[in-house]
Amino acid sequence: MSAQGEEVSELLATRRRKLEALREAGVEPFPHAYPGVTPVAEAKAPHEGLEPGEETDARVRVAGRLAARRGQGKAAFLDLVDRTGRIQLHATVDALGRESLDRLVSLDLGDLIGAGGTIFKTRRGELSVRIDDWTLLAKSLRPPPEKHHGLTDVETRFRRRDLDLIANEESRELFVARARIISTIRRFLDEEGFIEVETPVLQPIYGGALARPFTTHYNALDRTMYLRIATELYLKRLIVGGLERVYELGKDFRNEGLSPKHNPEFTMLEWYEAYADWEVVADRAERLVDAAARAVGNEGFKPPWKRETLAGAIRSRTGIDVLAHRSLEALQGAMREHGLDVPGEDTWAQLVDHLLSHYVEPHLIEPTILHDYPVELSPFAKRHREIEGLTERFEAYAGGMEIANAFSELNDPDDQRARFEDQRRHADAGDEEAQPYDEDYIRALEQGMPPTGGIGIGIDRLVMLLTGRQTIREVVLFPALK
Repeated sequence: MSAQGEEVSELLATRRRKLEALREAGVEPFPHAYPGVTPVAEAKAPHEGLEPGEETDARVRVAGRLAARRGQGKAAFLDLVDRTGRIQLHATVDALGRESLDRLVSLDLGDLIGAGGTIFKTRRGELSVRIDDWTLLAKSLRPPPEKHHGLTDVETRFRRRDLDLIANEESRELFVARARIISTIRRFLDEEGFIEVETPVLQPIYGGALARPFTTHYNALDRTMYLRIATELYLKRLIVGGLERVYELGKDFRNEGLSPKHNPEFTMLEWYEAYADWEVVADRAERLVDAAARAVGNEGFKPPWKRETLAGAIRSRTGIDVLAHRSLEALQGAMREHGLDVPGEDTWAQLVDHLLSHYVEPHLIEPTILHDYPVELSPFAKRHREIEGLTERFEAYAGGMEIANAFSELNDPDDQRARFEDQRRHADAGDEEAQPYDEDYIRALEQGMPPTGGIGIGIDRLVMLLTGRQTIREVVLFPALK
């Protein structure tokens, strides 16, 4: 064993010995509860205006993790940290007695304790609690991350999120901000007349996006099932059923690679509204994202956002008019003429998507809506009301990445059937991301779906943008890792 390993082993053994000593002394190291706790920030807030040295009769009961300890003999100062902040505890032999104080100062950093006492401000101006009782709430049998440098190794932070949250206040604040963004989104949609619903995660036919699924087996039914790649086709069945405005905020799963913008398990918001088209959805999306941004102090998403057509965005950045080269061979030739590398894509749609992702998307930093997508890229979007070969689809971008995808939804069952057939041909040609044929969905459309607008917004990417993070792994509590 290395010297470092021996040191860690001895630290663990020392904490185990302390655990046994506590039990021998009749102290329960893992009690059941500690009711009546006030969050640290809430305990401190009413007393920020105290003068240095000023005492109060205000009693509080706080709990958290022991983060620092100073002093010995007749008095000690200890730092206690909870989700909302840090507060100093002042413990004296007069208030606690010799045995209780000695036991308190012998605790290890990382131990969880509760303490009660009165608020005061030290002569140095720090709000503190003068405690007269305390309770061990959980003995920590492993030392916390090194206190001076925190937990800085990125791989360890993501694999051991518990240690990351213990050591890094910024990480705790990030996930509190994520929760605030999500609650703001729900409140926004609830107030605009939408109802939240839940649709199956396990599906007999995956659909609603172009992606490879995760596959599993349902033993009771003896059939192959898929983790959903999107909620779209089930939510639109609810529009058919008359619910008119619905949304779902939950997990989707796509069997794709890992990257700074991709995690195979991710959180998606989708909403659908009857009697709306893509422009209504775009307006609502701008207002929703702006509300979520302002909830975490970000003022950079105020409507209206910049708008471009997809073909115009590609043309202005590559010189190629994709709509003038509507076959794979023609578009490949145009790319060669403009000195661009030609990847081995199997279809015209894939090649257009390549141009978008490589030459346009990285440059869309300010919030931007790209609209008027070719029908080949949009199997669920309604055909453009004026321009042949296009659909009423838009994608929203910011920070150099896509954050939303939306349509005037296709509600013509015959057109949808033809698109499914086209996707089936792509699948037969080897496209693993092609949309499978869903006859049940066609039957639902044949019942009659009103004009409908719908959108999917990637919550993880949205949190990245609104909090200034660079990778999706930073904003997912437990990301997939190699």
